[in-house]
Amino acid sequence: MSQLFRLKSLDRMLGEAERGQSLKRTLGPFQLTILGIGAIVGAGIFSTIGTAAAGGAGHTGAGPAIVASFVLTAIVCGFAALCYAEFAAMVPIAGSAYTYAYATLGELVAWIIGWDLIIEYAVGNVAVAISWSGYFQELLRNMGIGFPAWLGTDYRSAAMAARQVAEAAAAGIDPASLGPAVTLAAQALAEAPRLAGLPIVFNLPAFTIVMLITWVLVIGIKESAWVTTGTTFLNVGIILFFVVVGIFYVKPANWTPFAPHGFTGIWGAAAIIFFAYIGFDAVSTAAEETRHPQRDMPIGMISSLVICTLIYIAVAIVLTGLLHWTQLGTAQPLATAFSAIGMNWAAGVISVGAVFACTSVLMVFQLGQPRIFFSMARDGLLPQWAAKIHPKYRTPHVTTILTGVVVALFASVTNINEVVELTNIGTLFAFALVSAGIIVLRYVDPGRKRPFRTPFVPLVPLLSIFSCLWLAVQLPLVTWWRFIAWLAAGLVLYFLYGYRHSRLREENN
Repeated sequence: MSQLFRLKSLDRMLGEAERGQSLKRTLGPFQLTILGIGAIVGAGIFSTIGTAAAGGAGHTGAGPAIVASFVLTAIVCGFAALCYAEFAAMVPIAGSAYTYAYATLGELVAWIIGWDLIIEYAVGNVAVAISWSGYFQELLRNMGIGFPAWLGTDYRSAAMAARQVAEAAAAGIDPASLGPAVTLAAQALAEAPRLAGLPIVFNLPAFTIVMLITWVLVIGIKESAWVTTGTTFLNVGIILFFVVVGIFYVKPANWTPFAPHGFTGIWGAAAIIFFAYIGFDAVSTAAEETRHPQRDMPIGMISSLVICTLIYIAVAIVLTGLLHWTQLGTAQPLATAFSAIGMNWAAGVISVGAVFACTSVLMVFQLGQPRIFFSMARDGLLPQWAAKIHPKYRTPHVTTILTGVVVALFASVTNINEVVELTNIGTLFAFALVSAGIIVLRYVDPGRKRPFRTPFVPLVPLLSIFSCLWLAVQLPLVTWWRFIAWLAAGLVLYFLYGYRHSRLREENN
């Protein structure tokens, strides 16, 4: 048992990073802030805000009080960000929460959280890639460009849509009333070419965008950061376009009643839009590629969180003023609001913004996952080929390519609903463990130099743990079972390989 919870000292981690294969340090506070904004301002603000305001799927909406939900969620994420910032400044190497857990909670917990982070980054990116594909195809349709339906969805979605259309027709209901998304998916199954009698349905845009981003990430972190900077500025600019243009069409009467379902609706909406904030922790995965991590990592994480909160509040105020909150429960609420007042051209601009938003999220999360694999391999918990660095670009090219291929393949054949909830619980679990690590390290190593200190310890970390677990409890039971099954599979892999090849265990023996 003692070997399972052996700690890897912070001094040793820093020494190994300096002596061994290290990543190229090129990023500053501006680029880190942009990386954070690029990861946070993604598909969430273009989609979940509508469902959170209008309600649905067993929860009540916040209505115009969605503004308060954003503030509550920002506070929850702020607690976790303060904990992440202390670790990132103190341990400026790749690995994020995995590295922090290894230093404070032991090897087994570090493996669990490293395995768990696959859910947040890789599995989460599968959902983002599918969402990107949907927005991209919508943009093509608005431009009058046709795209084969069977190359734009997955078989499961197409089969489900075909069944819905058949049931509607049998009941004498016009299938068109099911919406364009359902009819297009059903059309995919009908038009798909057959191979040995089986329909070929494949999400080509999702596969292509992931592979393109993988190629950029292999070339180098600096180049990747500049691509993210460009897409993020364009993305934020389009959101500001929504706010500036939309404010002239706001009807104050739509803000009444402000909180139709009281605090229950506000907190329920906060649980939904929590994942519109995920991304600031992805900044910590680039710690080993930051020029002055002790100063720049806290700046990057906290400033990106503050900036995004202000953007979200502005969008929420204008959106709920443009259209009554009961009509916002669509997949594209910002575009819906403009279309409802006859501004279809503006709705098309928002669709462009959604494409770039998903692109920036894909870039940052696809950057983070290989660096976690890199750190785990450097510790011996994964095969050594995962720790290889490209001789020219100084990037973890093997794990970057592997992650890209796996994410691209799953994104091309997977239904988005099958992966999104698993991402939620994995992220909350990681936040809670990092916060617990702050308390542990303050107790076992109080004299260590801390360039940034989480304030009011242990109060802030405890508040972070409680709020994250409280939100996790709100998730469906089936999500918990899937999460447990995922962790069980990870434990099997650890005892078959990681435990036996751990460098720390080998040296202690």
